Amino acid sequence: MQGEKLHGKWILSLDGSEVPDRNLIGGKAWSIAHMRSLDLPVPPAFVITTNACAQFRETGTMPDDLEAELQAGMAWLERQTGRRYGSGDKPLLVSVRSGAPISMPGMMDTILNLGINDETALALAAESGDDEFARDTYRRFYELYGEIVLKVPVPEVGADGDLQGWRSRIEAAADRRIPSDPLEQLKHTVEAVFRSWDSRRAKRYRKHHDISDDLGTAVVVQAMIFGNLDENSGTGVLFSRNPLTGEPQSYGEYLCRAQGEDVVSGKFTPCTLDDMRDSAPEAYGLLIEAAHKLEVANREVQDIEFTVQNGTLYLLQSRTAKRSPIAAVRTAVDMCREGEITVEEALQRVNSCQVRSMLSPRLKDGAADNAELLASGLGVSHGIGTGLVVTSADEAESLAQSGQDVVLATPTTSPDDVHGMLVARAVITEQGGSTSHAAVVGRALGLPSVVGCGSGTVTSLAGRVVTVDGEHGNVYAGALEVVQPCETEDGLLDTLLEWAREHSPLAVYRPEDAPEDTLDLDGLDDAADPENLPRLIEGVTGARGGAIASDEGVAAAMAAGLRYIVANPTLPPLLAAIHVLNQPKSH
Repeated sequence: MQGEKLHGKWILSLDGSEVPDRNLIGGKAWSIAHMRSLDLPVPPAFVITTNACAQFRETGTMPDDLEAELQAGMAWLERQTGRRYGSGDKPLLVSVRSGAPISMPGMMDTILNLGINDETALALAAESGDDEFARDTYRRFYELYGEIVLKVPVPEVGADGDLQGWRSRIEAAADRRIPSDPLEQLKHTVEAVFRSWDSRRAKRYRKHHDISDDLGTAVVVQAMIFGNLDENSGTGVLFSRNPLTGEPQSYGEYLCRAQGEDVVSGKFTPCTLDDMRDSAPEAYGLLIEAAHKLEVANREVQDIEFTVQNGTLYLLQSRTAKRSPIAAVRTAVDMCREGEITVEEALQRVNSCQVRSMLSPRLKDGAADNAELLASGLGVSHGIGTGLVVTSADEAESLAQSGQDVVLATPTTSPDDVHGMLVARAVITEQGGSTSHAAVVGRALGLPSVVGCGSGTVTSLAGRVVTVDGEHGNVYAGALEVVQPCETEDGLLDTLLEWAREHSPLAVYRPEDAPEDTLDLDGLDDAADPENLPRLIEGVTGARGGAIASDEGVAAAMAAGLRYIVANPTLPPLLAAIHVLNQPKSH
């Protein structure tokens, strides 16, 4: 069936024979098609395109002919896998995942194990010889369907609990039933994923990262692989290089007998990849090879989601890794020196915000020696953050708006907490590992983050002022003394600085080197607002002070034809100028 393809109005197969446009199929589907084109082990999948999402958002209902295409898609998956969706002695279950054209980790919804019902649960138990595996798979479906489709809080069910009674409680809370018909499950789930594009957390994430609301999400439907099957199964995340430090070594986490979001949810503290090497050595070796192959093919550090079923490796997704600021700088410099990318590309991969984060204050030597250590965990995003501990994202947002520095402390963060993370000085959690939501988003934001401190350790600090060391994973009492790093004393930054001076269209002088005729904006009351700069700097050669060294100020300086500005540090505005120069021109 390898040559058989789907090519409908709304649905495309992801067989690797072609790699469609990312804007049409989203990043997740693009990575599946790309990995299959490289002959890597990927479960069969098809994608519902972003065009279908646009139609759904416009009308509020699924396109009329999408249901027929879904049926054709499921028939195609059945032929690819040799299994039957929602029936038979070899049932096919599927995952349904969102996939925007631009990566938005954790912001939209995923449901696993669609196609399970009373009949297929019995068939899974018979095929695997493990009633508990089938029961666990059934439970996971109920939980996700209740939370994401029915939008109700799902109560916990004990290991020996009554699944049917639990299901009845979920349905009563939602005043809707959980369908047994597999196609009905699929239709409602696709609608829920489309709706998640316009969720509060997704909108806030897009606004913060300047992502258009009009892109929409694709939906990937993929044959399930069961990391919860047995002791030779599991799920994990691998980075082709360390996303915290940038070191050129694979880095990741693995959770034995687990599935889907278990690793990244933060609800569990996973093991290292060494555990995978011990329990599934062949799959581990293939994973390391695949990571190298994908990094070379993409010319970028890769974040790879994978599952192992009974010792066999399957790749689910590969995307450009979110990195801490120092990792972004190191990988750009290293990959340039390795000949993988050019100097120009290296400069494009580091932005001014990342450098400013690296140059943000650090603990003064000895400052922590006599400080009270309140909690410790895994440091997953460098930097120092000081503020008042709060335990909810809403409280963090409210206090930050009043000018209070806050540190967000929670048992674990979820995508619903992103608005609190955006305003916090640091994040600390009691659960989770280095690939949990808090870690991934913290690195992307350059936000000092410490995870996995232990139950009750950080939420109990509510109301206290603390200092968070995101590099070493420590939380200290009070506001500790910090120092300001220098860009020329860091070898990586100094290298970038040398490259940036050669390629920047705008010169940047340090204050001591500034020409005498430089316009000083600090004496002008309205110079702190970048919107006023075009009027203030018209006709001058160079300027200093006010907002001129900000990214907006650099853009204004270039638009006004300035030859130079004065700033300290100099690398952030140099990078900002390079990024302005390389922005796509609007027509």
